[in-house]
Amino acid sequence: MTPSPALAVQRAKGSTGFEAGAAGRIARMHPMTDDELAAGVEHFRETGWLLTQTLDEAGVAELQEWVDEVASWPDDGEGWMHHRELTDDGPKPCRSENIIPFHPGLRDLLTTGALLGTASALLGQQAVLYKEKVNYKLAGGAGYAPHQDAPAYPFIASHVSCMVAVDDATLENGCLEVVEGMYHDVLAMDDAGCIDPDLVASYEWKAVEVPAGWTLWFHSRTPHRSGPNDSPVPRRALYPTYNALAEGDLRADYYAEKLARFTAEGGRADGKVQVSLINDFQGRAV
Repeated sequence: MTPSPALAVQRAKGSTGFEAGAAGRIARMHPMTDDELAAGVEHFRETGWLLTQTLDEAGVAELQEWVDEVASWPDDGEGWMHHRELTDDGPKPCRSENIIPFHPGLRDLLTTGALLGTASALLGQQAVLYKEKVNYKLAGGAGYAPHQDAPAYPFIASHVSCMVAVDDATLENGCLEVVEGMYHDVLAMDDAGCIDPDLVASYEWKAVEVPAGWTLWFHSRTPHRSGPNDSPVPRRALYPTYNALAEGDLRADYYAEKLARFTAEGGRADGKVQVSLINDFQGRAV
């Protein structure tokens, strides 16, 4: 599965390693040349999204192991958060978050090296990690209604997010769809905090299939959505979000605010799983 060159910024051949923070484990990343990065920034400014290659085959295998490790953590852990949804096959994990304090490999992947460098280039200044999560979207898992991320992210106005594909993201298993060039403003919303249905119907949605090890970058105001996983295989993805360091290192503040709101609101009234500060997720509550 290889994206069209017209939709991707191809990274240079070869790879450089970074220490994963766990003995004997090194993930391999593809470096990006200055010219490729500049072309990527220009594409992002025009469209509000960008597709790049991040990990080679060995790096993908290691990332998959790391995500398996996170999924195996108990629910009553030291601060990470697990969320589950009800599928036709019973309860399944749908999201884990607040991960990096407890996993050195993922911490290094998200806070050093190519991902941080690309986020900084897209923001136009030094970036810092704002939040991180794994969306599992296992077979039968639900999708996400059309939305922008910005209304769910307090304290700062501009962020850049990305989806690092752990497994191939395809049309069948619910890849992301984006709207190009619509990231300049926060759009009108419905009561769930998602994009107004009349606007949704007026937009041209572009499905972006992402091979495992590639990364789909998008602005926090880029409209996006994803369908359910109608395939027999998972569509797991790692989602870090970055903000400009000049606005502050607000990761701890974000999770404190999220926990406070979840506690105060006591769950969604529509019988679906609350995983965000807006109600975009369509999974049924367990």
